[in-house]
Amino acid sequence: MNTAHRKPLPGTRLDWFDAREAVDALQPGAWARLPYTSRVLAENLVRRADPARLEDFLGQLIGRRRDLDFPWFPARVVCHDILGQTALVDLAGLRDAIADQGGDPAQVNPVVPVQLIVDHSLAVECGGYDPDAFAKNRAIEDRRNEDRFHFIDWTKRAFRNVDVIPPGNGIMHQINLERMSPVIGVQDGIAYPDTCVGTDSHTPHVDALGVIAIGVGGLEAENVMLGRASWMRLPDIIGVELGGRPQPGITATDIVLALTEFLRKQKVVGAYLEFRGEGAAALTLGDRATISNMAPEYGATAAMFFIDGNTIDYLRLTGRSDEQVALVETYAKSAGLWADALVTAEYERTLHFDLSTVVRNMAGPSNPHARVAVSDLAAKGIAGNLDAARAQEAEGLMPDGAVIIAAITSCTNTSNPRNVIAAGLLARNANRAGLVRKPWVKSSLAPGSKAVALYLEEAGLKDDLEALGFGIVAFACTTCNGMSGALDPKIQQEIIDRDLYATAVLSGNRNFDGRIHPYAKQAFLASPPLVVAYAIAGTIRFDIEKDALGHDAAGNPITLKDLWPSDAEIDAIVKASVKPEQFRKVYEPMFKVTVEHGERVSPLYDWRPMSTYIRRPPYWEGALARPRTLHGLRPLAVLGDNITTDHLSPSNAILLDSAAGAYLAKMGLPEEDFNSYATHRGDHLTAQRATFANPTLLNEMVRNADGTVKKGSLARVEPEGQVMRMWEAIETYMERAQPLIIVAGADYGQGSSRDWAAKGVRLAGVEVIVAEGFERIHRTNLIGMGVLPLEFKPGTTRLTLGLDGTETYDVTGARTPRADLTLVVHRRNGERVEVPVTCRLDTAEEVSIYDAGGVLQRFAQDFLEMSKTA
Repeated sequence: MNTAHRKPLPGTRLDWFDAREAVDALQPGAWARLPYTSRVLAENLVRRADPARLEDFLGQLIGRRRDLDFPWFPARVVCHDILGQTALVDLAGLRDAIADQGGDPAQVNPVVPVQLIVDHSLAVECGGYDPDAFAKNRAIEDRRNEDRFHFIDWTKRAFRNVDVIPPGNGIMHQINLERMSPVIGVQDGIAYPDTCVGTDSHTPHVDALGVIAIGVGGLEAENVMLGRASWMRLPDIIGVELGGRPQPGITATDIVLALTEFLRKQKVVGAYLEFRGEGAAALTLGDRATISNMAPEYGATAAMFFIDGNTIDYLRLTGRSDEQVALVETYAKSAGLWADALVTAEYERTLHFDLSTVVRNMAGPSNPHARVAVSDLAAKGIAGNLDAARAQEAEGLMPDGAVIIAAITSCTNTSNPRNVIAAGLLARNANRAGLVRKPWVKSSLAPGSKAVALYLEEAGLKDDLEALGFGIVAFACTTCNGMSGALDPKIQQEIIDRDLYATAVLSGNRNFDGRIHPYAKQAFLASPPLVVAYAIAGTIRFDIEKDALGHDAAGNPITLKDLWPSDAEIDAIVKASVKPEQFRKVYEPMFKVTVEHGERVSPLYDWRPMSTYIRRPPYWEGALARPRTLHGLRPLAVLGDNITTDHLSPSNAILLDSAAGAYLAKMGLPEEDFNSYATHRGDHLTAQRATFANPTLLNEMVRNADGTVKKGSLARVEPEGQVMRMWEAIETYMERAQPLIIVAGADYGQGSSRDWAAKGVRLAGVEVIVAEGFERIHRTNLIGMGVLPLEFKPGTTRLTLGLDGTETYDVTGARTPRADLTLVVHRRNGERVEVPVTCRLDTAEEVSIYDAGGVLQRFAQDFLEMSKTA
């Protein structure tokens, strides 16, 4: 650790590193112009970077230069159990590989503290109208995931620096916000800003506290776990000036959906945003967290708010100790991280957004940034023809646009007491008016924290939500993650028989086609009180602002405005019912458990040979052990724009007629326990079969007789031109040892930070992906698996080149950061076309990882080399 610029922190017995002193020593007055993000990064460099290179690194921040890499050393790694488990499976496999080569496997441990929260494994098999839903769902979760939980239990005792929070306790982001993040950390007598990476794209949730926290793929997280710096170039830091105040009745969900649409249009992909101004200062921490959570939906890497009085109030509200709260305020004011010290910060780009313009909103169908004002539902063709829907209902049929799932779910909204209390008040008003949930609606409430249950009970609203079918089904990430569970068989059969347009409405952050439920053709995002209203309406064809939800005893129509609580009522109940002791009651015993690991176990895991959940990873054998080739590549798929990680590796329920379903049935697993694709990602034999398994995939190599692209998990094997299921095509190419390429459009790999979206294609033999653009996390995952990402030059696309999948491809040129390479296209008619492309290995570190074959291979090489010289 460096010693320069280290000094006592006033009023404490701690020291701190004065980054302002270091920056102004290089360029007087520069500190005052730096944005918040640059100030935190500067402290990280002053405290952790090589002193011989410190001036060069700080010069990048001061001069807003982006031509050199500099290191970032996150303080923590936060994982949910899906990607966290797969990362630890990789490390367990790495231990095996080290042991096979004569190394000491016990020395392979995370260097940076890892906090793993088991929160992505529970499916809502029992809806919120079952009073025993929580207990039943938890029992099913434990039964289905016994193999996984056995492995996770082994990791907390076999690895150093791994803490595990067991299932049934909440969502990683909400726990991170409400307790795990100290905001200002302390180690060896030194105070410093908390920073973290998380294996989920919504890790920026805790940016609301002023903590730089970004989502990364599992492979990048492994790199950080193993003590390596995360090398980066200065990000695009954009100021977002929030003005005005929200109108009455407008929730944080309405605000974030409007911001998501606005920021997508402003092209903030990959940027670090800093929300500031009078509007930002007036937002509660819960409102800020709702905005920060959806950073991936508007494409940003981070969504920062400054530390101020609202931050301090929130830390007190959530039960942090008086000493910790005082430390946060003292450090932030001393180090120039308090909001008042940021008024002089300068930005290369500043955006302006007026909160007073926000109306009641939803998002959908299919995309979180597809905002639609609730007042425009009919004009947009979403609402309408309610008479026909009610006529169907009168005949005992589900209506067109039936809402089959209505879920208050996701850390996006359940971290915000105002949103949850608003839903409870609307439910209370609906019950008093005699309104009921439609019988085909599978409703649920899955808070991200047990504290939610305590304050709902304190407010007297828990019973009202339960009466409408919104009883608590889990404290976990459920519907938003595609874990919405099975439908009533009769409802499912009616959807199939009538080919019914069925929908979901949820208070989550993702609504991609095919994600929420296989039989929900589309999904809409909405605030928690709107979710309750749609459970009563029962169809998306309902004009939720105008149509009557029911009638009172006198026959008068009851509309949404009759049920909607006032802001004053919401705020009064939040103030009276949300208390620090609730958070202490939840978190003090939870975190006491994480340090009681028990006795140590063998450093090598005893793999269960018949498990379909946990299997020794294959990264040192099979296709990956063969010499790499960038010549003679054949396309596995030619794809359009906006290919998400859900297309590449879906997370929802496994159906019997899928490749993975057929494999699980062959392994003797009963269909009711197939579970989700996500839960099987520790077993590559199951996870490989999920590659491109999304039924909504449009592979442009497969077309109908009329020339349109055929929907489905399909591929065309060349040179024969035979169309088959994607997995069968992959198997065919694997048997031939055929190197593959994927050609795609813009924004390839957007969505969740899913490492199997990279692992699946790599194990299939994909060497290269060439696209018009990449989502940041997925690009780094590809590199971590040894896949080369290439980007078409502006104006060049698969369409302008007329690519149809019959071609073969070569890649030529020296692979250096962002070098110009050549994609050589060999057409079937003998024509040869040379296409200039950009190598998207953006840093020297990424080149090193790619050249080694991936993150794990690079670490194994370095570890064994160091062992020889030790």
